[in-house]
Amino acid sequence: MNMAVKPLPANVTLAHGGGGKAMRDLIEGVFTAAFQPPGMEDQARLMNAALQEPGAQLAFTTDSFVVDPLEFPGGDIGKIAVCGTVNDLAVGGAKPLWLSAAFIIEEGCEVALLSRVVASMQAEAEKAGVRIVTGDTKVVGRGMADTLFITTSGVGVIPPGCNLAANNVRPGDVALVNGVLGDHGAAILAARGDMALSADIPSDCAGLGHLMEAVLHAAPNARAARDATRGGLASALNEIAEAAGVAVEIEETALPLRAEVKGMCEILGLDPLYLANEGRLVVFVPEAEAEAALAAMRKLPEGQGACAVGRAHAGRPGQVTMRTLFGGARIVDMLVGEQLPRIC
Repeated sequence: MNMAVKPLPANVTLAHGGGGKAMRDLIEGVFTAAFQPPGMEDQARLMNAALQEPGAQLAFTTDSFVVDPLEFPGGDIGKIAVCGTVNDLAVGGAKPLWLSAAFIIEEGCEVALLSRVVASMQAEAEKAGVRIVTGDTKVVGRGMADTLFITTSGVGVIPPGCNLAANNVRPGDVALVNGVLGDHGAAILAARGDMALSADIPSDCAGLGHLMEAVLHAAPNARAARDATRGGLASALNEIAEAAGVAVEIEETALPLRAEVKGMCEILGLDPLYLANEGRLVVFVPEAEAEAALAAMRKLPEGQGACAVGRAHAGRPGQVTMRTLFGGARIVDMLVGEQLPRIC
């Protein structure tokens, strides 16, 4: 007969990281109650039919999340932890299946906050079609962390014949994005309150597994994809151009940007091309498949603002340029330093 879990205190204490009953109560009352992992062993034991297909590949990724503030318009650290890892799998052509989640909790963290974050993770996992199957919890003393850090790892399966890789991009391929750019970076900046900005901009945080699946169905010869997170669209394009040995040119008039984001960047001297996104990707497809890919993206909530922003060509290998509003061209380099720390 299962005994009821002891009611939790308002705040996490060091005892909750000690491996005893207090820790068990925290794990059962907050984590396993939401995630419902398959069993309580020291490892998850997993099987999926997709792994049995000849030629299928296992995809594995890991990421840590230290965003400040922990909750922001459009998301929180839990949602971004799930979406970020799901998206890292999806842009490689993998179907995300399983996640792990490890928590570094500072003594004094509100249990109510922790519960909201965990509930957000579970809701996003269900939306993405993945399961959080294992994890870990550590508690550190006051001042030794910043309330809560999360590390997630993800496992997915790349189906036979799928080979998305940056070095596949060829001259003539079209660069597509799935919506407006820079919303996450702008939302975090506004949420911190340091600049007395009143812009009402929600983060674009979203899982893109279903969107990538639709793109690959509509454009089976898609070359490569990147989620435009830290460093924004500019850094993603530079990575792809360098790996493929092609030049990439984008059109300033084609870039999808909210007026509020452009205005914030003008006030603060930021470049929206480098603002972080957590629900945006860039995918290169052959020109003949570009319209089909755009149509497939626009059928989904995460892709309703999809558009073409440029193309690859046989110019200087690795160089990204932007055709400006006035008809000139400027080089778009990799981000040097960090426009905004603690963004994800």
